[in-house]
Amino acid sequence: MANILIVGCGDVGSRLALLLASDGHNVYGVRRSAHVLPNVTMLQADISQPFSLPIAELDYVYIILSPDSSNQAAYEQTFIDGVNHIRTALEPYSLKHVFFVSSTSVYGEEDGQWVGENTPTHPQGFNGQVLCAAEQLVQQYWLSSVVRFGGIYGEGRLRLIRWVESGKPVNVGQWTNRIHVADAAGLLAFLLKQHQQGRELESCYVGVDDYPCLQDEVLDWIAQELDLPPVAKVQGLGGANRRIRNNRIKELGYRFLYPSFREGYGKMLR
Repeated sequence: MANILIVGCGDVGSRLALLLASDGHNVYGVRRSAHVLPNVTMLQADISQPFSLPIAELDYVYIILSPDSSNQAAYEQTFIDGVNHIRTALEPYSLKHVFFVSSTSVYGEEDGQWVGENTPTHPQGFNGQVLCAAEQLVQQYWLSSVVRFGGIYGEGRLRLIRWVESGKPVNVGQWTNRIHVADAAGLLAFLLKQHQQGRELESCYVGVDDYPCLQDEVLDWIAQELDLPPVAKVQGLGGANRRIRNNRIKELGYRFLYPSFREGYGKMLR
């Protein structure tokens, strides 16, 4: 049994907390608002401000943050100020490992290139730039692993289904990379188990499923499943466009519950 803190118990963090508690770990969760999870000790704190932890001992920490809004100031407050406040709160503890959830927005490719953990980061948007800076802080402060997730989907995340229903056109040639929310939580729990079993973890992992694909392929498949017409196709205007390999996490032994969008969206549509 390990003493584990999850800073940021939103959807992914709450699922992770329940997985770890079911494995017999002593799990603490931090979030801004009051929340109850079975067999998890929940603490209320705003990481954008200094805070302290009423916990005697900690072994592992997960940092799974999300800003209140999508502007640069909110990102910096959450990922830069937040990580610094977390560092101060964790100073009393001798940690075995820290896991930090980042995003594939740290990559800047726009022409459908393949990328992976060893691809240099050169984000085009402020969100990726702030996350790059936060990754550097985390790896400066702790022995840690960064996990860069692609687009997270799953129960309650209906953006693409609503897209198909609205009939909004899609840019052709736009590659996308995603992961089901259950696999996002499962992958994070898997990394902890590997560390406990004596595996030396890498400093960075990419969290995407086995099937990078064109956005129009996903939308057309959803439309077919819903017995709706295919979405209209238009020529795109650039922007993020890349195919992401998940070789490192697969080589470590993780097997996806939902290896492609078909399994994940198929369950949602059923």
